[in-house]
Amino acid sequence: MEKNYLNLLEKIYIYGHDTEDRTNTGMRSLFGETMEFNLAEGFPLVTTKKMFTRGVFGELLWFLSGSTSNRELEEKYGIKFWKEWANEAGQLPNIYGKQWTRWEDGRGNIFNQIKHVIDQIKNVPTSRRILLTGWNAPEMQWEDTALPCCHSTVVQFYVEGDYLHMYHYQRSGDMFLGVPVNIASYATLLTMIAQQCNLKPGIMKHTIGVAHIYHNHLDQVNEQLTREPHQAPRLNIKRKPNSIFEYSLEDFEVIDYVHHPSIKGDVAI
Repeated sequence: MEKNYLNLLEKIYIYGHDTEDRTNTGMRSLFGETMEFNLAEGFPLVTTKKMFTRGVFGELLWFLSGSTSNRELEEKYGIKFWKEWANEAGQLPNIYGKQWTRWEDGRGNIFNQIKHVIDQIKNVPTSRRILLTGWNAPEMQWEDTALPCCHSTVVQFYVEGDYLHMYHYQRSGDMFLGVPVNIASYATLLTMIAQQCNLKPGIMKHTIGVAHIYHNHLDQVNEQLTREPHQAPRLNIKRKPNSIFEYSLEDFEVIDYVHHPSIKGDVAI
């Protein structure tokens, strides 16, 4: 399963186009690349380096809560990734949690996209309109937006028999640091929504518009590509709460996670 990620990582490393970028770090990238993960075969958590699983689940729960408070993220889950983008009040305006659960429709109404997706899967499973987006176009241009959404640009769901599938389009992906987290996070989200709808998690297709390796990660990527992946672990969600908004960190268990040592890399700001 991890080979899908490693093959794309290697493809970018060898054939990618080198350019400057917004962060002045420089990047090597390819455009419009797709990976596929069958969750019936396991949980797509990278094994060629150790992943911070608490961070994966904690950040996802924070998104689902609708919070934009960096202080809450740090104090409740011990995640400090977002602090570089927080404003003086410790807020991260307009990011994922707000768009997922508190989308402003321009008419003074608040729309919960996550709730709508689950309602549609349960009640109109053949619908071709079961999707959510983090790309609120006007707000993504506002100066106070912490970081215009990279992942969840568009996420669509499809019911096939007892299985729930997901297609995820991500406008930009940091292949070394960010994308392994994104893969695990959306696989978890798919598993949670499937559980809430009495379905099984199926295939997750993940397309990245600009899939890139930052120049300051090239050595780390070269090291990672020398490592042989282990068998994919399994994700166990210990209980089924009444709502997707009622899960806690203790509900998630990764079983048989065998991994190589961690590889450190700086976040490009």
